[in-house]
Amino acid sequence: MAWRVDTEKAIATEEVIETDIPARLDRLSWCRFHSLVVFALGITWVLDGLEVTLVGAISGALKASPTLHLSDAEVGAAASAYLAGAVLGALLFGWLTDALGRKRMFFITLGLYVVATAASALAESFAAFAAFRFLTGCGIGGEYAAINSAIQEFVPARYRGRTDLAINGSFWLGALAGSLATTLLLAPGRLPSDVGWRVAFGIGALLGLVVLAFRRTLPESPRWLVLHGRGKEAERTMTSIERRVAQPERSPAAERRADEPASSPMQMPARLKLRVHRRPVGPAALSATLFRLYPRRAVLGLVLMTAQAFFYNAIFFTQALVLEQFLGVPSDRVGLYLAPFTISNFIGPLALGWLFDRWGRRPMITTTYALAGLLLAGTALEFAGGALTAATLTVALTIVFFFASPAASSAYLTVSESFPLEVRALAIAAFYALGTALGGIAAPWVFGSLIGTGRPGAIAGGYAFGAALMVIAAIVEAWLGIDAERRPLEQVARPLSSVEEPQGLSGWDA
Repeated sequence: MAWRVDTEKAIATEEVIETDIPARLDRLSWCRFHSLVVFALGITWVLDGLEVTLVGAISGALKASPTLHLSDAEVGAAASAYLAGAVLGALLFGWLTDALGRKRMFFITLGLYVVATAASALAESFAAFAAFRFLTGCGIGGEYAAINSAIQEFVPARYRGRTDLAINGSFWLGALAGSLATTLLLAPGRLPSDVGWRVAFGIGALLGLVVLAFRRTLPESPRWLVLHGRGKEAERTMTSIERRVAQPERSPAAERRADEPASSPMQMPARLKLRVHRRPVGPAALSATLFRLYPRRAVLGLVLMTAQAFFYNAIFFTQALVLEQFLGVPSDRVGLYLAPFTISNFIGPLALGWLFDRWGRRPMITTTYALAGLLLAGTALEFAGGALTAATLTVALTIVFFFASPAASSAYLTVSESFPLEVRALAIAAFYALGTALGGIAAPWVFGSLIGTGRPGAIAGGYAFGAALMVIAAIVEAWLGIDAERRPLEQVARPLSSVEEPQGLSGWDA
């Protein structure tokens, strides 16, 4: 039997559940269930990519809108409002995800996104537009916490790295859709000047509604159910998932390198004894976990998240303005220049993701962060010297982001697998919030101000600063990185409620 209440070892009248469900989840072959998880939950990154690119690509249309008539500063402020909402949403819904469950929250957060995005399309003033962008960000930030934790807990350990990177990389499918959609919708004479950008936002709302239907078929995380004393429900869910594996479906992204070495920790059967977790974990317990149990991981996660947040938010929220004001690209053609390096951002995690499971987390994260930083530094020098055209800048950034995309995705992978189950969603939220607050919220405003100076050297200085952050993050990863490849989550970070070290699992490290 997969679970039982052990009254002899109960401590202070607490229930203790013994379970093998985590080991059973990690032993599964890739099947249609995992493909459904990837699609229904991974769509979050597509939606975020759509939102980020829309605001950048339609910045010219927002400024030309007879209703909104936004300034450069207001375009940047609206982008910052979206990021501020994402920070607040991540913290609020991250806490609720650990307290109330993964499944409940990924319905609520997606619903909020759909409503707020539709409202953005109907905005009649800058204040209303910024407020709705803030609420849209709340929904997406909450999604990050709920979805990242659920994906980590469903996907077998030997596929976790490449799957997580591929899902995070799907952000760029949304970015590509956004750039192409704005090119079509903002073409001169196609739609009235105040309609095209509204239709663009409506696309995101409609896509969200479709995804809600697919999520109805996903169960609650069995790991979360066990921890909260719902052992029978966890067993039913686990049995249902195991039945689906009877007809495995090999996923190219997930099974590119499925031949694991004989020493793989995946061969170890394990049973966990866990105290039933009745009360939600609050900020105090999270702080104790981060700074007392895992201080090195806390520093690592913060550095990785902050560096990639500034790197990406600075460039992507303002790249359309750079193309228009410095390189003479018409606003209706901006999407075509954004498309190539959005494709590169998507291909990067797919091409390199398997190496994060095979070669290892530490060497791959260090390499991708360092290459992204050094290549952007070179681009900054060329831009400052006036040597880049719109086409050559696009080529340069296409190469930069081939490596930057798996680097940024690996930051989310690191924080989502490095901390115990009880605080996983809240930890994801905290690092996303801190990283975005430190490196992301101010970035669009800073770059918008640099663009306003009209000096290429100012833009190059911003690029150089982002490059330096990435190189520093690479150094920190080489020093503090975690070798989490192919290891069960409960081995990477021992559950806080564990009664004893699980059989077959050892080597807890902070």
